[in-house]
Amino acid sequence: MTDLCDEGKRLYADALRLGRVSRSEVVPAPCLLEFALLHPDPDDPNWLRPVLPAAALAQRLHPIEREIQERRHLAIELTDSFEPFLAISAQGPRETHAVTVHEGIDRINAAIERATAECQTEVLTVQPGGGRSEHVLSTALKRGQHIIDRGISMRTLYQHTVRHSQGTLAYAEIMAKGKVEIRTLEELIERLMIFDRSVAFIPARDDRQVALELRHPGLVDYLVKVFEQLWRRAVPLLEEPAYAPPVDGITGVQRSIAKLLVEGHVDEAIARRLGMNVRTCRAHIAKLASALGSGSRAQLGFLIAQSGLLDKDTSLGGEQ
Repeated sequence: MTDLCDEGKRLYADALRLGRVSRSEVVPAPCLLEFALLHPDPDDPNWLRPVLPAAALAQRLHPIEREIQERRHLAIELTDSFEPFLAISAQGPRETHAVTVHEGIDRINAAIERATAECQTEVLTVQPGGGRSEHVLSTALKRGQHIIDRGISMRTLYQHTVRHSQGTLAYAEIMAKGKVEIRTLEELIERLMIFDRSVAFIPARDDRQVALELRHPGLVDYLVKVFEQLWRRAVPLLEEPAYAPPVDGITGVQRSIAKLLVEGHVDEAIARRLGMNVRTCRAHIAKLASALGSGSRAQLGFLIAQSGLLDKDTSLGGEQ
């Protein structure tokens, strides 16, 4: 307890002004006794006299100061314990961990925040999936605003499905005020963040609860090249993508789904790869089956292969 109750403050002030206060008045303010701010009047047991504020404060501060002194001694002891190892570390070569594992969202975000703070020139990110939640966009906007304010350039890749997300479009318009470019593709690799082409972050598990921080120059350089290849194929978010026209009533996105179906992917995996929800994915599969006259999932795969659908060029992306 570090503060007096309101009634205790009033009564203590009265006691200091008048020199004493009756015991009956103190009953509603037990905080006065907890702070030991009153002591019995030696001349009349029905009254209490105030302890001087300076004395009361010193009494309250004494255990705190003693704890501070104890912690200082502990800090000195810890420093003495680690001093031999610090000396060895200072003499030897400085080594940067090529791969660091971060478990848990809080630790992952803390590592990304450190990398953002250390970044000087450029950020590259790949963000697969559809539209983001308000919380995710709010966090991204704060981080992005910090990057904009420092004049750092940023390039981000999303999937075409974010073009239907008002929140993501609003975020893009705000970020466009800085040195920020956003492009989209129909299909992307997993999440990726690269800072100054020297440190990268990738997920280590599908649930994204574990991430790897990569500082090996060869690994980071490889990931930069992957990003650049995707970037050249992508379309600026605030421009209309040049969609491939429908062929025989089948859209570009449905051709992409057909390709993944033939490869043996299940609905959930296809939806994740194309950044859409499973319901939308299944609706496209139903339209695809109707267009090809398929009566079953097994027959659909055969008809896709037989139709020559996958021989058609879908490099420009697909309709959403």
